[in-house]
Amino acid sequence: MRRRDVLAGGLALSAVGLAAPFVKAQAQVTLHGASQFNDDHAFTKGLAKFAELTQTYFGKPINFVLHKNSELGLEKDYFAYMNQGISVDYGIVSPAHMSTFSRAAPFIDAPFLFRDLAHWNKVLDADILKPVADEIAQKADVMLIGYGGGGVRNIFSNKPAKNLAELKGLKVRVQGAPIWSRAFTAIGMSPTVIAYNEIYNAIQNGVINAGENEAAGVESMKFFEVGPNLLLTEHAITIRPICFSGKTYKRLPAELQAAVVKAGKEAGAYGRQVESSEDGQKIDALEKAGKLKRIAFTERDAMKKLVDPVIAAYAKEIGADKIFEQLNAVT
Repeated sequence: MRRRDVLAGGLALSAVGLAAPFVKAQAQVTLHGASQFNDDHAFTKGLAKFAELTQTYFGKPINFVLHKNSELGLEKDYFAYMNQGISVDYGIVSPAHMSTFSRAAPFIDAPFLFRDLAHWNKVLDADILKPVADEIAQKADVMLIGYGGGGVRNIFSNKPAKNLAELKGLKVRVQGAPIWSRAFTAIGMSPTVIAYNEIYNAIQNGVINAGENEAAGVESMKFFEVGPNLLLTEHAITIRPICFSGKTYKRLPAELQAAVVKAGKEAGAYGRQVESSEDGQKIDALEKAGKLKRIAFTERDAMKKLVDPVIAAYAKEIGADKIFEQLNAVT
């Protein structure tokens, strides 16, 4: 299905479902999902698992249509569609694209927020991020029903750097959330906000030198072709919520609503396991194939010390200091 065909359809629920909202037993629900990536990416696998689990828990036929490879645009578009109740019913979206509705949303994906993968998992399992999810549900009418991610983010660059001095002035693409620009500026780099699908060309054309991403993104977007040096800064662990349109949710029967919520949580956990386990494997494969060179970064602790006060100040500024305190208390 082409993008314009889906958008022209308006609401993402099937016409049958809207004409007779689940009154007739034979009225089958159609739910549209969206992913920027192909079948091999952890995000796409997580969304496929969500559809599978929802079908299992509901026990009745559902027509799931997952639009892949950015067919419906980028994650920021998916969130806007879910907010409006059109075209996309579920998808994985970076918290950076939720900042219009919640200033605290991008904070949960901030650099140097988590000590390691174990700490990251404990924070998610403890539901410390619930206040952010509640705010997004209230203001954006989009539910965060699960948390995927788990990839460790490093810097891919067209030139090597192994310490802070060599990072100084590096023109690096960052996400649109202010905390990313502030953090990378504190480190001494020169951050620039560029759309995700424009990173490759921006490095190729010399607009920037580098970007930052987890292994799955570096592989699927072929960033290694223009930034073959992987600087092991390990500056963040990805959090990517599985989102579901509140407007769509309200139209579903109660038993399907329950299935969506249960499946979302489990699919998020599944996605985390997939991405975190594949992370190292993907980097190993790229390096073995001669497409990528890992460069040990010797001053990660010093980098973190530069960023820590920036993160703390930002948390206070946006009213997320209590979440930050609880997160740091997790052992």
